[in-house]
Amino acid sequence: PGDAGLDRRGRHGPVTYGSRPVTPRDALALVKPNIAFMALLTAAGGMSLAPGAFVLSHAVVLLIGTALIVGAANTLNMYLERDVDRRMARTKDRPLPAERMAPEFALAFGLAQAAIAVPILSFGLGPAGPLTGLLAVIAFVSYVLVYTPMKQRSHLALWVGSVPGAMPALMGWTSVTGHVDAGGLAVFAVLFFWQIPHFLAIATFRKSEYDAAGLKVLPVVKGDRVTRHHIVRWLAALLLSSFLLFPTGLGGTIYKIAAIVLGALFFGVGLLGLRASAGVRWARTLFLVSLVYVVGIFGALLAGG
Repeated sequence: PGDAGLDRRGRHGPVTYGSRPVTPRDALALVKPNIAFMALLTAAGGMSLAPGAFVLSHAVVLLIGTALIVGAANTLNMYLERDVDRRMARTKDRPLPAERMAPEFALAFGLAQAAIAVPILSFGLGPAGPLTGLLAVIAFVSYVLVYTPMKQRSHLALWVGSVPGAMPALMGWTSVTGHVDAGGLAVFAVLFFWQIPHFLAIATFRKSEYDAAGLKVLPVVKGDRVTRHHIVRWLAALLLSSFLLFPTGLGGTIYKIAAIVLGALFFGVGLLGLRASAGVRWARTLFLVSLVYVVGIFGALLAGG
C-alpha cells in the first residue's frame, strides 16, 4: 500500500493488477477527449476544404473512423506510458497510473478501436477509402510504435509525432478527393509546423516534469536558449507554409488576412523568447497564442474556402 504512487515493478517482480471495474469517465479519459476533438475538427475541416461534392454518409464514416483511430492511438499511448505518467503531476491521476483500471483493459480497448476504425475508413468511403484507411494506419503506427517509445530516447520524437498529429486533416481531404495533392499537403503542412512551437512552449514551462519523467524533450536535452531559437525557426516555417495556401485557392480574403495578422502575432510572441529575460511566463503566453492561432487560422480557412 505504501508504494501505491510508485512504479509497481517491485523487487519481487511485476505486480498483478487483477480486474478493476471501469467507469465510463475513466474509459473516456483513455482516448484523450481534447486531442480527439481537435483531430475531428481538423478532419472535418480537411473534408470541407477539399474540392468535390459533400456526401453526408462519407462525413459520418470519416468522423467515426477518425475518432476511433485517434482514440486507439491515445489509449495505447497511455497503456505504454503508464509508468511514465505516474511520475508527472499532470498525468499521475490518469486511470492507469492511479491504478483505477487494469492495464489489460486499456490494451484491449485500444486494439479494439483500431480494429474497427481501419475497415470503416477503408471500405466506407467508396473509392477514396483505401488511401484514407492507409493514412490512418500510418498515423496509428507512427504514433504508437515510433513516437511513443522514442520520447524516452530522443527529443526528435516531436517531429515524428507531428506527422500523426496533422494526419486527420489530410485524411479529411483524401476522403473526398481520393488522392494526395498540393492542397491537401498544404493544409497538412500548416498543422505539422504549428505543432512544433506549440509543444516546445509546453515543454518549456513543464521542463522539470518532463525531466523527472525521463522524457527527452528539447528544453531538457539542449536547454531553454536552444529551444527558443528552434521555436522562432519553426514559426518561420509555419508562416511560409500558411502562405503556400494562397495560390491553391483554398483561403480567400478572410484567410489571407488571418494568416498575416495571426501569423505576425504568433511570430512576434515567439521572437520575444529570444530575450534573456524570457522564461516560464513567456512560454505560457506563447502556448495560449498558439491555440488562438490554430483556431483562428482554421476558422478563416473554412469561412473563406
